Amino acid sequence: MKPQKYDRRSFLKKSALAGTAATGAVLAAPAVLAQSPIVVKMQTSWPASDIWDEFAKDYAMRVDEMSGGRLKVDVLPAGAVVAAFQVLDAVNDGLLDAAHSVPVYWYGKNKAASLFGTGPVFGGSATTMLSWFYEGGGSELYRELTQDIMGLDIVGYMGFPMFAQPFGWFKGEVNTVADLQGFKYRTVGLAADLMQKLGMSVAQLPGGEIVPAMERGVIDAFEFNNPTSDRRFGAQDVAQNYYLSSYHQASESFEFLFSKTFLEDLDPDLQAIMKYAVEAASTANTAKAMRQYSTDLAELQEAGVNVRRTSKEILDAQLAAWDELIPELEQDEFMKRCLDSQREWVERVAYYELMNAPDYALAFEHYFPGKLAL
Repeated sequence: MKPQKYDRRSFLKKSALAGTAATGAVLAAPAVLAQSPIVVKMQTSWPASDIWDEFAKDYAMRVDEMSGGRLKVDVLPAGAVVAAFQVLDAVNDGLLDAAHSVPVYWYGKNKAASLFGTGPVFGGSATTMLSWFYEGGGSELYRELTQDIMGLDIVGYMGFPMFAQPFGWFKGEVNTVADLQGFKYRTVGLAADLMQKLGMSVAQLPGGEIVPAMERGVIDAFEFNNPTSDRRFGAQDVAQNYYLSSYHQASESFEFLFSKTFLEDLDPDLQAIMKYAVEAASTANTAKAMRQYSTDLAELQEAGVNVRRTSKEILDAQLAAWDELIPELEQDEFMKRCLDSQREWVERVAYYELMNAPDYALAFEHYFPGKLAL
């Protein structure tokens, strides 16, 4: 598949040059290029019905328009070529040119993947950690992990700082750590280790498998990510207690994966478009998520779902569990360097963020009294 694509591009370039030599300005290169846009085959890790499929298409639209139609990103849902958790292998092996996913989905290959979005929360938000990726040394550590340590033919960028993921869906109330004992719970990555320390057993499943697993009794509690995705796959049909706020995945972003070979074969301006469209889509995704997540949360409440905030006891227990996990993770030299880098970044940057931020909850309560239940 890939060699044909490269040959086509080479053929187009040679044809343009030959045509110019033979006929002067009669056949301009843009006319030739317009006949054969380069198709970028991108699969997501999300069902076509998920809002995140829309987010991937926001990226595709920007690449198309910024390239003047020279690049066409063909967005495919999970399962179109490979399963949701297999997109990294597919991009590395050349089955896909690109993927839209999250690093935690290849946590099984290397636990360090989870540090790029779903690791310990030192006090920084997803925006703090996305900034760490681009300005605090995270991107170089990610390159070292994927290319040097794992030997993969991939390039990756992060985009869309996700809102902290809810603790999740439960059939009854859970207010204390004792209430969690024995639950069979769905999560992914290092959050699985975290929740096991809180007394739950864990199944790591793609989003599309969660509700069927609940219906079969494979799990009896779960989290995925946000009110819109949860509502669309029917979380409210299998549980009625929805707990917001958690430290298990509070700093995640999307991973835009590209075949390094494919990307480097593109002309420099097209490479730049593929890269910087991630930043453009990140802003668009954030705005859309704010609108849609809040709308769907309200509709879940109207449908009878009990929306609650996770108790301080459980949040404190999560931090204590991270305290136990971190020394275990730091036995790996690379992971220790990642965690040291993140701590240094958060201590400096989040100090400024937190000291500078006014109490938004106080202002909200002032104008919408009685609505918050913190």
